[in-house]
Amino acid sequence: MTKQERVNFVINTLYKLYPEIPIPLDHKDPYTLLIAVLMSAQSTDVRVNKITPLLFEKADNPYDMIKLSVEEIRNIIKPVGLSPMKSKGIHGLSEILIKKHNGKVPQNFEALEALPAVGHKTASVVMSQAFGIPAFPVDTHIHRLMYRWNLSNGKNVVQTEKDAKRLFPKELWNDLHLQIIWYGRQYSPARGWDLDKDIITKTIGRQSVINDYNKLKKS
Repeated sequence: MTKQERVNFVINTLYKLYPEIPIPLDHKDPYTLLIAVLMSAQSTDVRVNKITPLLFEKADNPYDMIKLSVEEIRNIIKPVGLSPMKSKGIHGLSEILIKKHNGKVPQNFEALEALPAVGHKTASVVMSQAFGIPAFPVDTHIHRLMYRWNLSNGKNVVQTEKDAKRLFPKELWNDLHLQIIWYGRQYSPARGWDLDKDIITKTIGRQSVINDYNKLKKS
């Protein structure tokens, strides 16, 4: 297959598997999504979705959030990990949203990435999922699969994002980044990977990846 044929195969397969695409993190508006994505760093969506209701019951907007102390926030979100950094970020960004953005989450990358504890990936998720603005947030699943599918060299997530944006039509970015995440979790995980169930990698995958898989399976 040519690279374009591989890209088309990925798009068609993912749309057949995921015609409707659930959002992994529970939220009700851009602010609660921003907080949930920030909390998800080095944690799981399942764990975050268990903790965010406890936090949002006390504060689901920046005005209520700054009424809590950093320590109070930390005690609530401790199960998701990295709570010292995340609690400071949540309190700090809430203050900035009130002071600089009238309590609203800004709809541009520069302003989002200027917020405490908000990096490019978090900003991309918010732009995509909260505002519908084309973005391609790259998580570990997307980084792994773009390499397995021989669509990126796997050097770093910055290059993977550039390759994804170059190869996939812009109007599909918001759907595709979620579809690839769900596919990675269900069919092509890092651990417990079964190539026979991973139809995309089995069909278009990088040969060295397939060879390594077969060697491990035999050993």
